[in-house]
Amino acid sequence: MLFARHGRLRRRNRKRRSILLFGALLLASLIALLLATVAFTGQQILLSQCNLADLHRLTLSENSFLYTDNGTKLGVVPSATNRQRLPLSQISPSLPQATVAIEDARFWQHGALDYQGILRALYQDLSKGHIVQGGSTITQELVRNLYIGTTKQRTLSRKIKEACLATKVFDKKGMTRKHILADYLNEVFYGRHAYGAQAASRTYFSKPASKLTLVQAALLAGLPQAPTVFDPLTNPHAALVRRNQVLHAMFKNGYITASKLRSATRKKLELRPGNLYTRQLQPSFFGWATQQLPQSLGKHGQRQVELGGLQVKTTLDMRLQGLGVHAISSVLHTSTDPAAALVSIDPQTGAVKAMVNYLPSGRRMQFNLATQAHRSTGSSFKPMTLATALSEGDSLYSTFYGPPELNITKPECATNNGYWPVHNFADEAAGTMSLLDATANSVNTIFAQLIARIGVKNVMYMARNLGITEPVGSRYFQQACAITLGAVGFTPLEMTDVYATFASGGVHHAPQAFESIRGPKGNEIPLKSTGRRVLSPNVAAQLTYALQGVVQHGTGVAAALGSRPVAGKTGTAENFVDAWFCGYVPQLATCVWVGYPKAEIPLLNVEAVGEVAGGTLPAEIWKAYMAGAVGNLPVKGFPTPDLNGGTYINGDGTYSYSYSSPSG
Repeated sequence: MLFARHGRLRRRNRKRRSILLFGALLLASLIALLLATVAFTGQQILLSQCNLADLHRLTLSENSFLYTDNGTKLGVVPSATNRQRLPLSQISPSLPQATVAIEDARFWQHGALDYQGILRALYQDLSKGHIVQGGSTITQELVRNLYIGTTKQRTLSRKIKEACLATKVFDKKGMTRKHILADYLNEVFYGRHAYGAQAASRTYFSKPASKLTLVQAALLAGLPQAPTVFDPLTNPHAALVRRNQVLHAMFKNGYITASKLRSATRKKLELRPGNLYTRQLQPSFFGWATQQLPQSLGKHGQRQVELGGLQVKTTLDMRLQGLGVHAISSVLHTSTDPAAALVSIDPQTGAVKAMVNYLPSGRRMQFNLATQAHRSTGSSFKPMTLATALSEGDSLYSTFYGPPELNITKPECATNNGYWPVHNFADEAAGTMSLLDATANSVNTIFAQLIARIGVKNVMYMARNLGITEPVGSRYFQQACAITLGAVGFTPLEMTDVYATFASGGVHHAPQAFESIRGPKGNEIPLKSTGRRVLSPNVAAQLTYALQGVVQHGTGVAAALGSRPVAGKTGTAENFVDAWFCGYVPQLATCVWVGYPKAEIPLLNVEAVGEVAGGTLPAEIWKAYMAGAVGNLPVKGFPTPDLNGGTYINGDGTYSYSYSSPSG
């Protein structure tokens, strides 16, 4: 009976346990269903808080880089931030490991959101009574950078939007955790204007991100939390402490061994601050090219430069640049000598191949003589007057009488005296000669008669067509007949552009700084480089024929290059304050200017030359440079002009003397 009673009790208890177990399972299922429903509903509510398609990525600009023709880096055109994007494969593996370890240890396990991290952060926030942890994942940090923008304000609506965007980005087709990590490492701010791993590595260690050591990667990984606080250049102790925290996190998460941890935490910061984003090679050309970049890109050029990411190959030829410096320094080698500028242009394209600013003292100039120094051109302007006359049908064989001095009485040329007084260089009596010989010997009184005949407005219009960019009527380009003798203020770049037009056979190409430009995705951006004919082929050939006489038997014989045909013109300003030689062969046009940059100081007793005229030191520099610049190029002749026909002018030169205006 006792045994039977125990059996009944066991069966009753077993039944009760079964009922309780079923009830527990039912309750658990109901709770699980409720939680799943809440989770699903919560996720749907969360995902309804944002629309990825309606949002535009924030503008995250990158630097643009300028290179010479042989790939030498000239410098950086900065955007608002320093950034160079890289694929994950070109970043040292230590950096993503360190970043995950310190920022989001469960990155490879959780999805867009880390619910464990959220609960942990919520507990910490409730314990402290204020927000101390955000529980953000790397994906959340990424969308904050890409779509929301960084802000110190932490609000519930902002966190919900961030979580929503992170979920949609994570679930985006084709998106992987590696993609997310790569994007994060290219966007995150590391301090000192450095955004992304490459910029940070260059800024702090002067090396590419692919070469980062373990301790360097750990240092960078610790910076995004507080880039200013942990700045290793201003607060090395805090940076060291933070770096070691990252190293311990890497050990804890299995990325490094205990022995590597001990070795790494004993090392110094290994800093080597870089100057990639501030260093400039050939600053004069670089500065000018940077100014030209927006307009070279067309209508939205400024916006493209601001966005950056451009890879720009410039026209600068480093061999020619070096030859230019050597040519000038071999002539002007005393520290008290005047300065010089040299510009070379390819006549067929307008490509600026060399741009040299030189001070014998070695002092670096903030002022670009080649593009900003408006100096009197002297007689190097005369070919523009001759080009105008030839374009109007005058003949090179027109004859004029060129007395030592004369007064031009044409109203258009009037000065305060009521007439324009002109005299020849050194008061020599030129006599009667053709325009051909007057050009070779740079006779002022004949060119004064010529501009009076053809009209100063026509000459100014021609100068602008040939390449002068100075506005008509400005302080450097006044309407006056004296412009034919150099009463203007043009830059070496403008003058070289004019002579390049002569060399091209009369087709003007605006000076070009760029050979090619590629966008952030490697796409080539087309450049406009079409020329515009401003002189007929025969007028250009006649002009070149006249300028050859300058070098063969005129004022510029010092610039002769042996058997190679050369055309050019000397220029000497009043009182010898500026001296020029501008000339060309078919393949290259070059101008050399010599003068004192601070003031119009006479060029007297410079390198054993008592009075520096265009046919002395400038011609000597030009020859030294061009001999090397075109030495390996084939010898080419200039086009043969048709000298028949045209209007023959007879000028009598019946005028009287007034004042001195040298030419050379």
